[in-house]
This record gives sequence, C-alpha cells and structure tokens, in this order.
Amino acid sequence: MGTSTGSVTSPDGTTIGYRRIGERGSAVVLLHGAGQSSGNLTRLAQALSCRFTVYVPDRRGRGLSGPIRDGHGLQTEVEDLCALLDASGAARVFGLSAGAVIAIETALVRPDIRRLALYEPPLSFNGVQHAGWVPRYEQHLEAGRPGAALITVLKGTGDRTSVLRFLPSALLALPLDAVIRHTADRVMPDGAVSPRELISTVRHDARTVMQAEGKLERFSRLTCEVLLMGGTRSNPPLTATLDGLSRVLPNARRVVLPRVGHTAADNSGRPFLVARPLLAFLLPGVPAG
Repeated sequence: MGTSTGSVTSPDGTTIGYRRIGERGSAVVLLHGAGQSSGNLTRLAQALSCRFTVYVPDRRGRGLSGPIRDGHGLQTEVEDLCALLDASGAARVFGLSAGAVIAIETALVRPDIRRLALYEPPLSFNGVQHAGWVPRYEQHLEAGRPGAALITVLKGTGDRTSVLRFLPSALLALPLDAVIRHTADRVMPDGAVSPRELISTVRHDARTVMQAEGKLERFSRLTCEVLLMGGTRSNPPLTATLDGLSRVLPNARRVVLPRVGHTAADNSGRPFLVARPLLAFLLPGVPAG
C-alpha cells in the first residue's frame, strides 16, 4: 500500500495539498469535517485502498494546504474540491460532516461525480438547525480561550450519548485552556496540524455550513448515486437532516450504523465499520440501492 503526498492549485491560486493512499483501482476523494485535517481519515483511506486510489486533501488552512483567505466560504470550498477532482479524475466522493456539505454542493455542479457518500451533513432546513453553538464559540475564541471554544463545539455537535453534554463547561474548559497554552510553541511535524490551529478553523467551517442552509429540494436534481450514512448515537438534528435528504432523494441508499455517532469515520472512531458499506457502494458494478 503506497502513501504519498501531492497538491493541486485552486482557481484563486491557493495550494490544496493531499495524501494519496493506495495505487490500485479508480480514484476516490475523502473530505474531512470541521476541526479535522486529512490525518483524521487515514485509517478509513487505508481500508478503502485495497480497491481504490484514495485522495484525502487537507482543506485549506490546514497541514499541506495554503491559508484561508478573505471571502472564504462554501464557493471557495467547492472550487477547491473541483480542482482535486480535475487532477485526480475521481468520480467518487465521500464527505464527513462539513465535508459532506461541500461534497453534495459540489455534486450539483459536477455531473461527473457518479457516486456520492455523505456521512451526516449538517444542512439546516425547515427549522432544523446545526449552528446554535457558534456565537458562544466565537466569543471564547475572541477572548483567547481555545479550550473553552473547543468544549462549546463538542457540546454543540456531540452525540446524544456523550458525557460531555452533562458536565459543566467550566470544569472541562479551564484545564484544556491551560494545556493548549502550555503546548502552543511545540513544533509540529511537516504536514501535521496542531489542535489549536484546528480549533480556529471551525469558525470557517461554521460559515461554510451556514451558507448551505436552505430547502433540501434543490438536491433532487442530483444525477449521481447517493449513499446517506449516519450513526444511532448521533444528535437528533443530524438524523433529521438525513431523514430530509431521504425524502428528496428517494432512490438514495440509507445506512444507519449501530453504536456509533458523528465521528465514526475518524481515526478515533470506528472507520473500518464505516468502510464496509462504503466499499460496497463505491465499487463499480455494485448497485447503489
């Protein structure tokens, strides 16, 4: 199993770096979510590399990619993904969380995407909201308290069974702020991203996700095969969005994974559980339904 790195250039001149894992079969792109980098999806990529050449980009502002620029938002993210699709020839895309939002919006303008797998995209519609935690997160970030900002994100997006939901924020945030300050000057390996850097990127992901708010019916014109994925432990708004997408995409396949939540595809979750139905969906000749 070969692993290498490379890059493409987005239309605004920003470098988008990626990890390429495996060298057999068609190309697949895996798009990470908020507070993550390409490194979070390496175990999932390895599981898919038995049949595919897997590209895992660092979305801009992280690791191998260039900085986030003024005016960054959903359109920028779509352009970044399109640049990688053009270079890799990939017609199969998997997106996690905010990455899934970018993936489905890209599929609207890229009919060459033939198979689209989405793990719990936080699309807001018809009263279903995903960003109520954002103002408090922004306040903590502006106050120089990245630990408190992270706890706000985790509480706002965490699984319905997460113990973090029931613990006082101050009890968790104070020691975390201290740890982040203590490690702020630690040198990271090339291509790696520090937790402090990832925490600050969440504000851009929140903006990207909020720009995608609107009626889900616009996705009914998708021509690709779609796989909707989620976990039984994820918070109710994420399940509600998958329910909404199922209604407007009646031919989409739906997979609900037991005993996992929103970050199942992450290295720290159960990526090999995610990989099994994902491989079946992505493989050529396998029906999507």
